[in-house]
Amino acid sequence: MPKTTAAGALPADLTFESAMQQLDGIVRQLESGQGSLDEAIQNYEQGARLRAFCEKRLKDAELRISQIAVGAGGVTAAPFNETPAK
Repeated sequence: MPKTTAAGALPADLTFESAMQQLDGIVRQLESGQGSLDEAIQNYEQGARLRAFCEKRLKDAELRISQIAVGAGGVTAAPFNETPAK
């Protein structure tokens, strides 16, 4: 698993696919029961950060996809806005 930055923060260049691979590795290690309690807690914390990262990336992708419209003139896409309109 790649090293994280200070205080367990995720690297700025982390991709969704890499995060999922890391999360899968953490789940496998936790399920195996190997390692100390402290390692398990650290892995759980890192897994929670990775899960939150992946959920945000998926939510962002869903928003972008929802902004794509197919009309008589073809496919158009509204500009992506980080905060959805209410």
